[in-house]
Amino acid sequence: MVIRCAPFVRARASVAAAIAMMLLAAAMLSGCTGAGAGGGKIGLLLPDAKTARYETFDRPYFEERVAELGGYEVLYANADQDMSKQQEQAESLLAAGVSVLVLDPVDAEAAVSIVNAASGLGVPVVSYDRLIAGGDLAYYVSFDNALVGVLQAQALVNALATGGGGGILMVNGSPTDSNAPQFEEGALSVIDSSHLHVLAAYDTPDWSPDKAQEWVAGQIARFGAEIEGIYAANDGTASGAISAVRSANLDPPPLVTGQDAELTAVQRIISGDQFMTVFKDIRPQARKAAEVAVALARGEEVTSSVEIDGVPATLLLPVAVTRANIAETIVADGFWTIDQICTEDYEQACVEAGLITP
Repeated sequence: MVIRCAPFVRARASVAAAIAMMLLAAAMLSGCTGAGAGGGKIGLLLPDAKTARYETFDRPYFEERVAELGGYEVLYANADQDMSKQQEQAESLLAAGVSVLVLDPVDAEAAVSIVNAASGLGVPVVSYDRLIAGGDLAYYVSFDNALVGVLQAQALVNALATGGGGGILMVNGSPTDSNAPQFEEGALSVIDSSHLHVLAAYDTPDWSPDKAQEWVAGQIARFGAEIEGIYAANDGTASGAISAVRSANLDPPPLVTGQDAELTAVQRIISGDQFMTVFKDIRPQARKAAEVAVALARGEEVTSSVEIDGVPATLLLPVAVTRANIAETIVADGFWTIDQICTEDYEQACVEAGLITP
């Protein structure tokens, strides 16, 4: 896997001064944050709250597993899609004496400065979900991101095999997210060898549903009924695309993909508004990151038979989910329950999908 790198611009001019302060703080705290059986601090930095999974699953699963392993306090912060804010949060956690930093970066390029600052203090960094584009990383935990794109595109190809011209829109992820090019490349590996053709493509700033909606609305005005499918890279951008489709009263509506199996997306699939999503079971991902972080905090060596760009890694497998297999995937794994999915507004759709009986 090759990460496409752009020239790096340091996020803050005060980083050098901050590092000096952190070195002093670390020295003062070293007597009470050592390795061994526990008693130290582990930092967890997540990128945004717009994507529902982070606060709903990643953080609680990570904290739960650290608590099970015992003796470590988790210091947590969410950057709200602001790289400067994440830089400040990292500086704060390092100054507080964390033994390990688990980082899901807002910007994979800019986050290199955080890794370098941590390395200067001897604090290992676990790259979580998104691969940071450089620095001395201790471990990487994610999913097979190219496969996510393959599953999304293959679902469209299969469903539109008997359609008309096969025109699709591509609503890609954020240009600062190192996973987004992998989703796109995986999808194009399928689309380019199929009967489908891309009418237009868009990299969605900040994974914003509103920006996705605005762009899709413009493309509907341009292409109209030529649009048979919309490749939306995640469930948030899918929600924006679907809102644009509804406003334009496209009939029949194009099939829309997604990713993350957000509850609202699963309900849209049940009701027929969204065609599919990609289920990534966050529990093993977050728990693995917690296990690696605790091992590193204890001073243990952590290795893997898999390496990504020279970094030991764990890559989990995603699963394509449509209306036909929600019960066998999301429900069976306990990700969402029938009661959570089949609320009053979706009761009849759940009956028709075979999830509940009338």
